[in-house]
Amino acid sequence: MSEGFGPVIRTLFRGLLVLLGGMAGFQIAQIVIPEIPHEWVLWARNTIPSWIPKQVFFSLCCIVFFGGIGFIFAPLFTRSLAALGALFENHLKNFKWQDITSATLGMIVGLLIANLLALPFSNLPFGSYIAVFLNVTLAYVGARIVLKRQNDIKGVFAPIIGLKEKVLRRGSGPAVDNEGISEGDAAEDEDLQLNRKLLDTSVIIDGRILDVAKTGFLEGSLVLPRFVLLELQAVADSTDPARRTRGRRGLDVVNELQKIPGIHVEIVEFSLKHLRVESVDSGLTAMAQKLNAQILTTDYNLNKIAQIQGIRVLNVNDLANALKPMLLPGESIVIDVIREGKEPHQGVGYLDDGTMLVIEDGENYLGRRVEVVVTSMLQTSAGRMVFGRIRREIRA
Repeated sequence: MSEGFGPVIRTLFRGLLVLLGGMAGFQIAQIVIPEIPHEWVLWARNTIPSWIPKQVFFSLCCIVFFGGIGFIFAPLFTRSLAALGALFENHLKNFKWQDITSATLGMIVGLLIANLLALPFSNLPFGSYIAVFLNVTLAYVGARIVLKRQNDIKGVFAPIIGLKEKVLRRGSGPAVDNEGISEGDAAEDEDLQLNRKLLDTSVIIDGRILDVAKTGFLEGSLVLPRFVLLELQAVADSTDPARRTRGRRGLDVVNELQKIPGIHVEIVEFSLKHLRVESVDSGLTAMAQKLNAQILTTDYNLNKIAQIQGIRVLNVNDLANALKPMLLPGESIVIDVIREGKEPHQGVGYLDDGTMLVIEDGENYLGRRVEVVVTSMLQTSAGRMVFGRIRREIRA
C-alpha cells in the first residue's frame, strides 16, 4: 500500500512546487514590471503583437519560468525531505517518548516567552529580526532546561498528583489509613520496590528462570529494561537460524512470565544513552545501582563485574548447581568414559545432570563403562566438576 501511495505523494508534491513557483513568478513580475527600462518597453511594443497585453505576457512568462523551476527541482526536494526525515527518525530511536515530550513542552514555553518579549520591538525597523532571534534562542534554551530538569518538574507536580490519588482512593477504597492508601497496598508496593530483580538477556534466553518462577521461589518485581528487550528482539530478527530460534524462545519466556500469577514483570523505559553507557552489561550494572536492584543472569562475566561493583547477583547456574545431588569423596559412580581430558591420561564422562567427571587414568577406557570413586569436587559459577579414579571396569 505504501509503494502505491508513494507516486501519489510525489505527484502532489510536484504540483505544489509548481503552484508555489507560479505564485512566486507572478509576485516577482509585479515587482519587476515598474523597474523595466523604457528602451526595453519600446522594444517589446515593436516585437510583440499589439493584441497581446505586454504586462500580462511578461507575467505569464515569469509564472511559466518559475513554475518550470519548481517542476524540475521537485524530485530533488522530495529526496532531500525523505533523507532528512530518515535522519530525524534515526536520531529519535535513541530518545524516549518522555524526553521528546519534555523537550517539546520546553520549546513551547520558550516560544511563548520569546513572543511576549518581542512585542515591545514589533514597531521598530529591526523588530522582526529581534523576534526571530528570541524565538530561536529561547525555544532551544527552554527545550534544554525542561529536558535536563524534568525530574525536578515532576517533583513540583507530585503533591498535586498524590492529592488527586488520595481523593480517588478515599472515594472508592473500602478501608484506608490516614494517608489515603490501604495498608495492604502500601506494604505490597514497598515489597515490590525492595525486591526488584533486573533480567539479563542470557537468563531470559536460558529459559530456566520460567520454571523457577512457576515454583513460587521468586518474589518481588522482575524488571525488564527496554534496552534488554531491544537486544532480545535483535537476536530474534537475526539471519542466523540458531540465534533467531534462541531470540524467539526468549520472547516466549517473557510472554509466559507475564502470565504467571504473583509475578510482576515491569518493563522500564531506560536507554543506554540515558544511562550514559555503551554496552548492555554496563547498562544493567548502572541501572542496578540506580534502582538498588539485584541482577538475574547466567552470564559469568556479568556476574563477576557486578560483584566487583557491590551489586548482588542471582545466578541461575549457582541455583542449578546447588540443587544437584551432592557427591562425597569415597562414593562410587558408574559412568561411561566419552573422551580424553585436557591433561595426559585423563578421561572425561558426564553424569545424568550434565556434571563433568574427570577420571584419572581414564584415557585407556574410552568408550567403556567403568566404576569410579569420587576423590574431590570443584564448584564454580560456571558449573561443577567432579574428579575421580577408576575402581574397576563394568563388563556387560
